[in-house]
Amino acid sequence: MPITIPDKLPARFILEAEGVMVMSEADAVCQDVRPLRIGLLNLMPDKISTETQLARLLGATPLQIELTLVRISNHVARNTSPDHMAAFYRPWSDVSMEKFDGFIITGAPVERLPYSAVHYWGELCSILDWTQTHVHRCFTICWAAQAALFHFHGVPKRDLSRKAFGVFRHGNLAPMSPYLRGFSDTFDVPVSRWTEVCQSALADANSLEVLAGSDEVGAGLVNDRTHHTLYMFNHLEYDTDTLAVEYRRDGTAQLPAHYFPVDDPTRTPENRWRSQAHLLFGNWINEIHQTTPFNVAAIRADPPIGTVA
Repeated sequence: MPITIPDKLPARFILEAEGVMVMSEADAVCQDVRPLRIGLLNLMPDKISTETQLARLLGATPLQIELTLVRISNHVARNTSPDHMAAFYRPWSDVSMEKFDGFIITGAPVERLPYSAVHYWGELCSILDWTQTHVHRCFTICWAAQAALFHFHGVPKRDLSRKAFGVFRHGNLAPMSPYLRGFSDTFDVPVSRWTEVCQSALADANSLEVLAGSDEVGAGLVNDRTHHTLYMFNHLEYDTDTLAVEYRRDGTAQLPAHYFPVDDPTRTPENRWRSQAHLLFGNWINEIHQTTPFNVAAIRADPPIGTVA
């Protein structure tokens, strides 16, 4: 089934060229089905690339998806044109009364700052609290995953002496989890971060299950049953060349590990994580579809007296 995104969003033309089914807004209105409402709070600087990466994965799932792009209400994006933001993004203050089947929050290039020093930290905390009453399932990525863990459980992050940067082998630690259905025992994941969550605090937090992890870069995917949230500290959504773009942009001597063939940055890397990305997002969407109410207004509504939540 297709994904419904704004007709003139740049991601639309890229995905159509790749063969991803994209439905026009006019056609979507005529469909006699309820699409899953997925919100995307995009905190990444290159918003168009991130929109495309995540829409590609959501659009490959077998259900109709209605994607809403969301931004921090009072934050001005410096790397994306004001026209693009005005045309395609809604401030969270405008959607805060709405309900969503799923909500994705991306990483942001602020991971080395204390949380309190991030100027939109207060609004992000409000958004995280809002997901507990207005969102059926939440998916947080990289810095947003660390921030959500800190907000909900007090799990701190800490600086790394060297950037975790490259493609790292992860172990499947919970093969019975619905989110890892179909995953191999081990799988490769792109990683790009300067911080990590404190492993001992993660282990002590209630309701958390580490689903996947790496001996080299630690926990990779965590499920929070109490807060119906997935925390993915790394970047299965990345394109084949995203780490190469970051390497050349930053101009550092640190090559992304296990990425370029024979560590030669002049050679084209191979994508060894695409299938896992589609599996994870497909499993997440399927879990939402199996459990979300048909009536959107009933999402996170208080259960009737005498029933079990």
